[in-house]
Amino acid sequence: MLNRDKFYIGGQWVAPSASETIDVHNAGNGEVMGRVPAGGERDADAAVMAARNAFASWAATPRNARAEYLEKISSGLKARAEEIARTIAQEVGMPLKLAGRIQAGLPIANFANYAKLVKEFSFEEKVGNSLVVREPVGVVVAITPWNYPLHQIALKVAPALAAGCTVVLKPSEVAPFNAFILAEVIEAAGLPKGVFNLVTGYGNSVGEALVKHPGVDMISFTGSTRAGKRISELAAQTIKRVALELGGKSASVILEDADLAQAVKGTVNGCYLNSGQTCTALTRMLVPQSKAEEAAKIAAEVANAFTVGDPLSETTKLGPLSSQAQLERVRGYIKKGIAEGAQLVAGGAEAPEGAPAGGYYVKPTVFGKVNNGMTIAQEEIFGPVLSIIPYRDEDEAVRIANDSVYGLAGAVWSGDEARAQRVARRIRAGQVDVNGGAFNLNAPFGGFKQSGHGREAGRYGLEEFLEYKSLQLKG
Repeated sequence: MLNRDKFYIGGQWVAPSASETIDVHNAGNGEVMGRVPAGGERDADAAVMAARNAFASWAATPRNARAEYLEKISSGLKARAEEIARTIAQEVGMPLKLAGRIQAGLPIANFANYAKLVKEFSFEEKVGNSLVVREPVGVVVAITPWNYPLHQIALKVAPALAAGCTVVLKPSEVAPFNAFILAEVIEAAGLPKGVFNLVTGYGNSVGEALVKHPGVDMISFTGSTRAGKRISELAAQTIKRVALELGGKSASVILEDADLAQAVKGTVNGCYLNSGQTCTALTRMLVPQSKAEEAAKIAAEVANAFTVGDPLSETTKLGPLSSQAQLERVRGYIKKGIAEGAQLVAGGAEAPEGAPAGGYYVKPTVFGKVNNGMTIAQEEIFGPVLSIIPYRDEDEAVRIANDSVYGLAGAVWSGDEARAQRVARRIRAGQVDVNGGAFNLNAPFGGFKQSGHGREAGRYGLEEFLEYKSLQLKG
């Protein structure tokens, strides 16, 4: 049992203000794997005050010194990479080998990357008779999700610290243990007291208290669009800066000159990563009408090759969902797809055969003959459910791709690279993969429309935590 009974506030492990705890469940078997404190308003206030008190000194710390701390944190996470991967595999359900590369590997890389970036970043420039300087925005509250828990934490905490901000982190109560590992690593790195603070709890209690707190200058949130709207409402009362990375319903547009087998396989893999619990998941596959049946056949073959099982097993390719609530949600969408007339070509709402008892397992599912107006084509499912949508011509493909309240990501596949790029430019989304282009740590990540605003990663993520100031100079 992983029982954590203290918060990390002001450089110390302190007891929470109340005795309520939250059970954290193992996604693979449904059992309670540990508990964390359920914080409240008093805990939020203590964490914000600690961050506020530490801000002036940390903001004045030279950039190279800040970079050294980030390097130490990266090294500390690397030393505990196996523990991080195993912890997150159980919290979230991602297969262990994949968790090692992604859930542990990306946070290690991001802290190291921001150590490098902050040394190179230009914090001031001369514009006419003005000296334009970049200064840290202040106290940042980072509220993070459960699907890529430590990666999303790193994308906020590392650039915020690099910028000279102090941080209060509230991780998801579904997958919180990795955040405690980070806090221990930060403590061991000797980061000054109050620069980083950790509290856990529910969004409607400690989360809302943090968002409303007058001592907070900025909220950086990743999660559902519904929660993002609530955060925006609360933060508006004190005119806080808000960065939001929210939901997605990403379209993978396969043009008629694409390598169909390669494009379909790439799309299915992009849909099923982390059991579909990925905001950029390619959940809508758009194919020419003449190739829809062939594409469905290929997609079904690829889906059926995903071995469902315990995330700690070497043979597992598709792990469980993160929670019972998520399992019920995804199965509900599969039933809705069938009820609305989509063609079920793989998977279904029943439990997968041979899956471990008690875990939150769902079949890798593919729907054919989907109309973009169907529920499964419009709403974010957050599970391994792919919708195949036929189109008549390129213009209709672009129209369908953009026919969504979301605009986080997408993909285009074509035998003509220049054509693929032209179509990608027409898609209203923050990130579009062209012919399977790889994820880039230094490229801006974020969305259009109800997928949010603001950008993470690379120098773009660093800029989110900085304010402009103009010094008007005489002569």
